[in-house]
Formats: sequence, C-alpha cells, structure tokens
Amino acid sequence: MENNNVHILTQTPSLANHYIAELRDVHVHGDSLRFRRNLERLGELLAYEISKTLPYKEVPITTPLAQTQMQLLAEQPVLATILRAGLPLYQGMLNYFDKAYSTFVGAYRVEEENTQLQINMEYLASVNLHDKILILADPMLATGRSLVKSYQGMLRHGKPLQVHIAAAIAAPEGLAYVREQVPEAQVWLGAVDDHLNEKSYIVPGLGDAGDLAFGPKI
Repeated sequence: MENNNVHILTQTPSLANHYIAELRDVHVHGDSLRFRRNLERLGELLAYEISKTLPYKEVPITTPLAQTQMQLLAEQPVLATILRAGLPLYQGMLNYFDKAYSTFVGAYRVEEENTQLQINMEYLASVNLHDKILILADPMLATGRSLVKSYQGMLRHGKPLQVHIAAAIAAPEGLAYVREQVPEAQVWLGAVDDHLNEKSYIVPGLGDAGDLAFGPKI
C-alpha cells in the first residue's frame, strides 16, 4: 500500500496506534472531548510528518550569545477542511502550522434509498490558492467523493503548487478514487481499513466522526 505518494502512520508502530485505537473503541465513544482530542493529536502527528517534505530556507536567528542560521519553512501552507467532522483534525494541524491561512468547505453526502450516493456542497470560503501548498484534512476517507468534489471547488480560487490530503482512516476504495482523481496529491493516513459496507461506511472504521465529535445530527 505504501508508495511514494501514500504515507500510512500505522505501518510503523507509534503513538498514532494509541490515538486511533481510542477513536475506534466503543467504550471511549461516549466521551466527545476525548474523541476530538484524539483526532486533534492525530492531526498534529500528520502535520509533523508532512512538514518534513515541505520547502525550507535558511533564516538568520539572533540568540543572546550569537547569530545562527536555522532552516525554516519557506512559506506557510493553506489548511483546508470539510465541515463539521474535519474540524478537530484541522485544529491539530493548525496547532503545528500556526501561521497558516485556512479554507473551509461545507459538503455532505445525501443518503437516499435506491439512489446513488450524492454529494452536496453548499459552502466554500477560501483564500487565494495559486501556487500555494494546500493541505486538505478530512478524518474519514470513505468513497473519497466529498473530498474530491471539495478540492475541485477550491480550484476556482487558484491551482496549488503542492497538494497534500490527510485523513485519520481510509477505505481502499476511497484511496483509489482520490489517487485517480487527484494524482498530484501526496496522501497522508493514520490507517487504511478493509472495505466499505453497503452504506459506504468504512469497516472496521469508527462510526460517524462528526456525530462522535459534536453529537448526533437530526
């Protein structure tokens, strides 16, 4: 599964395993604060891994004793997420890329019997993306359709120089769709699961990330 464009945290044992284990665990799901915090911590880990691949430049820094040179980011990325489930993962990334600008998308899937899964996008607030480094964070990469539709909508605001897609958990079907539709993207994942069920939910997955983070929607 791992290649030059796909990076999976749980392929190497680390603290990411602990955060993802709690995100999955039904015995922890009653604690929304804990669920949000684990998504946030996973976002921090993913941000750190992504940061290793970004362009840097030497900048002079003056200490109390001397001047030295440090490798600092050549530019800050733009962080984007899909409301509402993406907010905790996005916040973790913002904790690390704390000078980044942000883009927000309101997209959701319409589930009706006997119809193909539809994605509605009703809100998009974006900064200029032309020649920027874009990091698009969404906790669950299931079919990939909401993420791809959101990205395509963002392109009205400029074509990024680099694209990074980050998710806590992905299904193989969604990962394949994203790689087909956005081949230029680097994909960063906590874990890749087994499959999608008949309702397009990831198995074993963790349930509905938005509901677990913020309460059941009606």
